Amino acid sequence: MTTESSRHPQAPPSWSYWVALPAIFLLWWILAASLKTTLLPDPFQVAHTAWVEFQRGALTEHLLITLRRVAIAFTCAMAAGILLGVWMGRSRFINALLDPLLVLFLNLPALVVIILLYVWFGLIEAAAILAVVINKVPNVAVTVREGARNLDVRLEQMARVYHFSRWQCARHVIWPQLFPYVMAATRGGLALIWKIVLVVELLGRSDGIGFQLHMAFQVFDVSTILAYSLAFVLVVQLVELAVLQPLERYSYRWRLQEIHHANPES
Repeated sequence: MTTESSRHPQAPPSWSYWVALPAIFLLWWILAASLKTTLLPDPFQVAHTAWVEFQRGALTEHLLITLRRVAIAFTCAMAAGILLGVWMGRSRFINALLDPLLVLFLNLPALVVIILLYVWFGLIEAAAILAVVINKVPNVAVTVREGARNLDVRLEQMARVYHFSRWQCARHVIWPQLFPYVMAATRGGLALIWKIVLVVELLGRSDGIGFQLHMAFQVFDVSTILAYSLAFVLVVQLVELAVLQPLERYSYRWRLQEIHHANPES
């Protein structure tokens, strides 16, 4: 019989990063040394550029601006997507009513949404954030909707028998079952939002990592492009390793405890 622990996705071992990253940088250095072109600077040149940008404060300033946009858009998209997904998953009528609209937004290119919002509202911060949220909400809703559809009816019936309050039912019965779907939406959501925010900044903002990449592209400054890109990727990896993976492990253990609490006979 498949147990909960055996179904739990295992994160890559931490040593894999210490093997893969040096190998990638070694391959990059060999390729750059062989080609000897300004279109592919070696890792040391890129590191020097990043250090110069950090010393003058530009790298930190634009990185923090981009991270702020990511945090705001991610929070809004997850909240709206979870509510929409649960609503559609629990109501056949609402699902039938909103599913065509959800499919439409899932297939609408992010670039189209960004351009339309900039045209309608102007090159303002609210339009930039809203464009990211609109592009992400359908993905979260689809994932969470599947979780809401697969809720164990027997656990809810048992909760009613024991007179659970709505809060107790949501916390001890519904949320632990939805958690894997929410985590999947979280991981996929961050991966998508990072990219969309950069496009939003490139097209219509005057600050942020995306804007800096646009400025460097204008003069074909590959070293600056790589310096800002890798700084951003480094922060993303730190968030993954220091926040998401520990949170997933902790929350998974909590989920098992909550399910056991809701169903002591399991």
